[in-house]
Amino acid sequence: MEESKEQILVKHLLQKEEAAWKELFGAYSGNLVYVCSRYVAEKEDTHDILQNSFIKMFRSIESFEYRGAGSLRAWMTRITVNEALKHIRQKKDFTSNVEVHDLPDMPNEEEPDFEEIPKDDIMKMILSLPEGYRTVFNLFVFEERSHKEIAGLLGIAENSSASQFHRAKGLLVQKIKEFKTSKKAQYE
Repeated sequence: MEESKEQILVKHLLQKEEAAWKELFGAYSGNLVYVCSRYVAEKEDTHDILQNSFIKMFRSIESFEYRGAGSLRAWMTRITVNEALKHIRQKKDFTSNVEVHDLPDMPNEEEPDFEEIPKDDIMKMILSLPEGYRTVFNLFVFEERSHKEIAGLLGIAENSSASQFHRAKGLLVQKIKEFKTSKKAQYE
């Protein structure tokens, strides 16, 4: 059976070949910057997280186990998300800032309708969420973590994770309605 390009790259990475690391960075850094930017708004923080992620990858490549196409990307994404969460926790006392009580309860049944909204605008909406809401939303939606897992990662109660996700969705519904209203007004 013929080896895939990804498998060959992994072999070269395991041998700590500089050219392989440059290729890896070139091929995956754009996607990983996007992953970082879902968690932190500041470009400088995004670059710090990305750099720390690649250092961690370099130091732990021996622990990577190829499990088929996409497994390298998944491994790199997991490291990057973990580094983003570590950055958030170190930057400030995350657990004490995780609850925001001054926002109204949002209706349960309404789901964000992202159709016809450019990806960049959706990202801006997600980034504008309060940090705790944004972090829980990203972990639940993009990383497909359960509220129990999120609670363990962030050191919060499981029901706090569920509550923050619910409020994040509500805020996004509100932002989407405002966006669509403003776009509609532009064309009238």
